[in-house]
Amino acid sequence: MNHEYSVLVGGQAGDGIRLAGYAVAKLFNRLGYWVFAYNDYQSLIRGGHNFSIIRAAEKRIEAHKERVNIIIAMNQDTVDKHNWRLENEKLIIFDSNNVKADGLGLPLTEIVKNRGLPLIARNSVSLGALASVLGLEFSLIENVIRSSLRRSIDENIAVAREGYEAASNHKGYFRIPVVHGSQPKLLLSGNEAVGLGAVRAGLKLYVAYPMTPSTPLLHYLANNSDEFGLRAIQPENEIAAIGIAQGAAYAGIRSMVGTSGGGFCLMVEHLSLAGQAEIPILIMIGERPGPAIGLPTYHAQGELLFSIFAGHGEFPRIVASPGDPEEAFYLSAEMLNLAWKFQVPAILLADYCLLESTFSTIIDEEKVIIENPKMWTGEGEYKRYLQTGNGVSPLAFPGMEKAIVKSNSYEHDEFGITTEDPELTKQGAEKRIKKSVAIENELKKKTTVKTYGNPMSQIVLITWGSTKGGVAEIAEKHGLSVIQPLYLNPLPVWEIEKYLSKAEKTICIEANSTGQLAKWMKYHGFRIDETILKYDGRPFTIDYLEEKIKRVISNEH
Repeated sequence: MNHEYSVLVGGQAGDGIRLAGYAVAKLFNRLGYWVFAYNDYQSLIRGGHNFSIIRAAEKRIEAHKERVNIIIAMNQDTVDKHNWRLENEKLIIFDSNNVKADGLGLPLTEIVKNRGLPLIARNSVSLGALASVLGLEFSLIENVIRSSLRRSIDENIAVAREGYEAASNHKGYFRIPVVHGSQPKLLLSGNEAVGLGAVRAGLKLYVAYPMTPSTPLLHYLANNSDEFGLRAIQPENEIAAIGIAQGAAYAGIRSMVGTSGGGFCLMVEHLSLAGQAEIPILIMIGERPGPAIGLPTYHAQGELLFSIFAGHGEFPRIVASPGDPEEAFYLSAEMLNLAWKFQVPAILLADYCLLESTFSTIIDEEKVIIENPKMWTGEGEYKRYLQTGNGVSPLAFPGMEKAIVKSNSYEHDEFGITTEDPELTKQGAEKRIKKSVAIENELKKKTTVKTYGNPMSQIVLITWGSTKGGVAEIAEKHGLSVIQPLYLNPLPVWEIEKYLSKAEKTICIEANSTGQLAKWMKYHGFRIDETILKYDGRPFTIDYLEEKIKRVISNEH
C-alpha cells in the first residue's frame, strides 16, 4: 500500500506561510517520504492570500493534487477558499482566535502573545499540533524547528510543545507510518538546484536584477557567495546585468544572469552581441505569465519561442529546459560548459513551478566537471576569430602574454577588426553556421530527451519543463508513453523521431495558450494530434491533468 498525504497551509502575506510549508515538507522528509511542496502567493508584502500545498508519498512525486487531507488555517480566508479541497478523511487545524471552522481549533494567537512572540510564531504552534495529529514524537518537530530557525529557537519549541499538547485529543488522528528503508533526501527548489549546478561547473559571477521567479536564485547565491567562491551582483537594471556579465566573460570569468521574460526583453540586444562577438554567457529565464507585468508570482511556459528566436540577425544559441531540481542541477552545469566550449549564449528556461517549489531530490555532484574551452597556445599572432573547421576559435583573455584580444559587435575579420567586405561578411556568417552544426553534433553525445511510462504505448504524451512531473505520474498509472525534450534548440530531432515513429496518437501538454512546443515540433516535421493547454497562471495538478488526458484519449472535448 502506498501511503500518501497532502497538507495545505494558508494565511496572508507576512504570516510566514512559505516557511511553515517548508517545515511541513521537512517533517515528511524525515519520515522517509518523497515530498513536493507547491507555493502559491500574490505579489504583496502584506495581506492577500498565500498558501502552500505539501504532498508526501512513498514513491517519487513532482506535482500536487487538488485535494488535501489537512488544512492549517491562520485566517478565515484559508477555510473559505479551500474547504472544498478536503478529502473524506480530513481535518482543519485553525486559529480559534480569528477563524470559525469545524475541526481542531487552537488559540494560536493567544499562545504566542502570552509568550511575547510575534504572530509568525503561530506556525510553530500549528506544527506542534500537526505532529500530534500525525501520531509523531515531539522530538521530531523539535528537530525540524532547530534546523529551520536562526533565532528564538527555544521560544518556538516551547510554543510548539503547547500546540502538541493542546491537540492531544486528536493525537494519532492519521497515524502516519515511517517509510522503512528510506532515508531523508535533499529538499531543493529549482532555483537552488540551478545555482548549485552552475557553481559546480565553475560559475564565478552571477548578475541579476530582481525579477520573480528568479529572484530567490540571486538571494541564494548572494547569501552563500563566500562558501561558493563567487560574486553575486545586483545592478540598477537588466541591461546592466547582462552587460556586466558579458564584460566579465570577455575577461575569462564564467558568468550567468537570471531574469524573467520581461527582463529578457531588455537583454535581447546584448543577446545578439553575444552571438556576433562570440561571448559565452548563461542566461536563466524564470518563466511567468505575460505579457507585460502579467502575473508576477505565478506559473507559465510562455517563453519557448521567444528564447529560440530572440535577437536580430542569425547566430547560434542553445536552449534547454529542466523539469525538476535534479535536471536543473545537471543542465545548468552542462549549459555553462557548452556556452564556454562553443562561445555562444545559452538559455536555461525554467518555469515558476520548478523554481519556486520544493522537491525531494537526489543528485550526484561528482557527475559534474568543469569542461575548459579550447585555449590559444601562445604561438604566432593571436586571432580572436580564427576560422576553424567547426567555427570555434581558440580563446585568449586580456592580460595573457602576447595576446591582443579584440571583441567586436560589428562584422569583423579574424583579428576582430571591423569590416564591411562582402567576402569577410560571408565568412563570418558561415563561421556561425559551422558552430551550429558543431553544437548539434555535441548534443548527440548527451541526454537530450527523457522518457517515462510504457515505451510500447502507441499513445505518446509530449511535454517539457516542470509539467513533465504530473504527466509522467499519470502515464505510469495508465500505461502511456511520455517524451520530454530537455534541449529545445537545437531540437533533438534525431532522438525524438525514435519515440514518435510508431505513435498512433501524439498529445502535447504545456502551460501556455498557443501550444509553443507543439508548433516548434510541427516546424520540424513531427505530427501533433492534440494539445492540452493550461494558461490560468497555475500549474497542472494531477487531478486536472488526468481528467483532461482521459477526455482527449476518448475524443471528448
